[in-house]
Amino acid sequence: MPLPPHVVWAEMAQLERQAERMADADSVTIIDGPRANAGTKLEVRTHLGPFRAKDIIEVTAWEPPAPMAVVHQEAVSGTGEFLLTETPRGTRFTWTEHLRFPWFLGGRAGFWLARPLLRRVWARSLQQLRRRLSTP
Repeated sequence: MPLPPHVVWAEMAQLERQAERMADADSVTIIDGPRANAGTKLEVRTHLGPFRAKDIIEVTAWEPPAPMAVVHQEAVSGTGEFLLTETPRGTRFTWTEHLRFPWFLGGRAGFWLARPLLRRVWARSLQQLRRRLSTP
């Protein structure tokens, strides 16, 4: 992204606006803890095709301008993290998710089957973030 890390971080730090950046999020509500810091808990309502889910996410690391890390605490569990690295052209945004699907979603096999779709959804989310950052 052709912006410095602190500008990208400022956008990502607005946790309650995640639904505007994430292709699979319908709503984001802060349900506990500080507005934006380690310890913040969010309820995220998501969709993936016809499937709807609630995700409780707790922020576990908050170190501006990076990293920010979370734990997913509902049926789909796991961790996520983003890192912002300054480059000569702006910021490199690295987003990593380690998810576990429950047995009723196929467990490990279900994850591997969903992985290509999840990658497309996450790529669209990064495109939405780029658009938000390029709009004055």
